Amino acid sequence: MNEELDQFVRKVQDFPVEGIIFHDIAPLLRGHFDACIQALEAQLEAREWAEIDAVVGVESRGFILAAALAQRQRKGFIPVRKAGKLPPPVVSCKYELEYGSGTLEMHTGTGRVLVVDDVLATGGTLCGAADLACDAGYQVAQLLVLINLGRVPEFRWRGIRPRAVILH
Repeated sequence: MNEELDQFVRKVQDFPVEGIIFHDIAPLLRGHFDACIQALEAQLEAREWAEIDAVVGVESRGFILAAALAQRQRKGFIPVRKAGKLPPPVVSCKYELEYGSGTLEMHTGTGRVLVVDDVLATGGTLCGAADLACDAGYQVAQLLVLINLGRVPEFRWRGIRPRAVILH
């Protein structure tokens, strides 16, 4: 675990619903944004970055991380949004998360992408975003999260194990 960065992640009990511990990355981003993005960037080797055309960011905190990575690596940025937030036409898929379900949407395209989100809890959001990217015409090359809570130790999406900076 990257304890240096993890110490700045605030754990909030019973948010957004009772029984959930929310991992608030705002303090980490506020005081250590560059170190956070550098740590994420280092999860992929130079040859892997060279094979990626764009970085997909999952709403909402994944946007922050993915956009910064895309800028640093001179790649495109592709948002995955909650239903109704993108103008049509869009591709959509339903997904399950730790405390409910929802629908994700994105625009179609082509190329190899890195899918980025902030926290991996059950894997529902990350799976949904990766499935959606494929449905939209992209090829998912890698998965990356800032924090892996370790609730699904052997989690993989189509054989790809997500990389993480902070492991719990």
